[in-house]
Amino acid sequence: MSDAELVLRSTRVITPEGTRAATVTVSAGTITAVLPYDAEVPAAARLEDVGDHVLLPGLVDTHVHVNDPGRTEWEGFWTATRAAAAGGITTLVDMPLNSLPPTTTVGNLRIKQEVAADKAHIDVGFWGGALPGNVKDLRPLHDAGVFGFKAFLSPSGVDEFPHLDQEQLTRSLTEIAGFDGLLIVHAEDPHRLAAAPQHGGPRYADFLASRPRDAEDSAIATLIAEAKRLDARVHVLHLSSSDALPLIAAARAEGVRLTVETCPHYLTLTAEEVPDGASEFKCCPPIREAANQDLLWQALADGVVDCVVTDHSPSTADLKTDDFATAWGGISGLQLSLPAVWTEARRRGHTLEDVVRWMSTRTAALAGLSRKGAIEAGRDADFAVLAPDETFTVDPAGLQHRNRVTAYAGRTLQGVVKSTWLRGERIAAEGEFSEPKGRLLTRTP
Repeated sequence: MSDAELVLRSTRVITPEGTRAATVTVSAGTITAVLPYDAEVPAAARLEDVGDHVLLPGLVDTHVHVNDPGRTEWEGFWTATRAAAAGGITTLVDMPLNSLPPTTTVGNLRIKQEVAADKAHIDVGFWGGALPGNVKDLRPLHDAGVFGFKAFLSPSGVDEFPHLDQEQLTRSLTEIAGFDGLLIVHAEDPHRLAAAPQHGGPRYADFLASRPRDAEDSAIATLIAEAKRLDARVHVLHLSSSDALPLIAAARAEGVRLTVETCPHYLTLTAEEVPDGASEFKCCPPIREAANQDLLWQALADGVVDCVVTDHSPSTADLKTDDFATAWGGISGLQLSLPAVWTEARRRGHTLEDVVRWMSTRTAALAGLSRKGAIEAGRDADFAVLAPDETFTVDPAGLQHRNRVTAYAGRTLQGVVKSTWLRGERIAAEGEFSEPKGRLLTRTP
C-alpha cells in the first residue's frame, strides 16, 4: 500500500466477495488492494472518503449506437461518452451501425477510431459488422481488435447495413467460428414480421402487433440451431420476448455457447403504459406487456439472461414522429440506465450486487474485458459512487446525450450517481466533467 497514489473509502464497497466496508488503493490507474475499512492511509496518498455512498465498479455497456461519424446530428462520441460518465458507465462498446461508414472493414474501423480518439470521456471499444458481402473482412477485423460481429436477421432500418438470410448467416458464422469469434445478433425473423399486421399510425397496440413475439422466437431457434451445429459462440441482443426463454434455457443446458442480454426499457417500461403517438417508446423488438416483463426479471434472477445493456439508439427529435410505423426506433438510455434498473430491481427484491453483476461483471466478461467489471486488485480503477436511496425526477434538459428525447421523462428514479472515476481519475461529478480521458480498447487474445 505504500506506493498508493489514491485511496477510496466507503462503508459499502461492492466486491466479488460481497458488499463490505473497505479501503481501496490505487496506483497508476490500477486497483492494487481492497483492504479493511480502517487501514492506514499513506501520507503520500490522496484520500477520497465517500462515506455511506456505495462504491461500485464502473458499468460496462456493450450495446451503444454512437452514430459517429456520419450521423453525428443524432449522437457523437463526445456527447454519448459524457452521458455514459454521468450515469456511472466507464466503458462502452460501440455498434457498427448507424455510423457512416459502418464498421464492416478494417479501413472503416480506423476511420471510427480516429474520430473517437480525442472525444471519448470513457473507454470505448468497437464491434464489427457481418454483412452479406463481407465474409472476407471478418478475420481482418478480428485481428484488428473488434470484440465480435453484429448481424441482423431482419432489416436493420439503414440501407448500408443489410441483414443476413439463412445461407449468409451460415457462411458468416462458419467463418467466425473458425477463429472462435463472437457473433451478436438482432434476432427477429423477417418472414414472421412480414406476415404480421402492418397498420401504421399512432396506436401503440398496432405497433406491438407488428413485431410479434414469434418473430423473436423463430429467429432465436434458427440461431441456436446454427450455433449448435457449428459449435459457435453467439449472443442474442436485446431480448424482449419471454416466450423464447425455455428455448434459451434448453440450449444452454445442452452446452450451446449462447449468451443473452436484455435492456432497461424492457425491464422498467410496459406496453400498457405507452401512450399512443409516443414514439420515444419505440424500439425493435418492442416494449411488451407487464406479464412478459415479470418473466424477463425471473430469467435474470435464474441466470437464463446474462446481462443488461442500454441499446442506446438515439436520433434527432424530428424522426420521432407520432406514427409508430415510420418513426425511428430506438431508446436513449445511457445516462439513466443504472437508476432505472436499480429502481425496479430494488422494488422486486434484488440487490445492488445483482445490478453490478448484470451491468458490469457479466458485460465485461462478454466482451473479454478482463480489467473491467469488478473492484479487485489488478483491475482498472473504474468506479461509480452511488447514493442508492436518493431519488430524482427525470428532466430531459439535464441529459447529456445530443438529442434529449427520453422515454423516462417525468419518471421518479432511485439512485443518484455522485461521481464516476476512470483509472483512478474523477471524470464526472455533480454535473461537471473532466476533459476526455478515455482510451480506445481492442480485443486481447
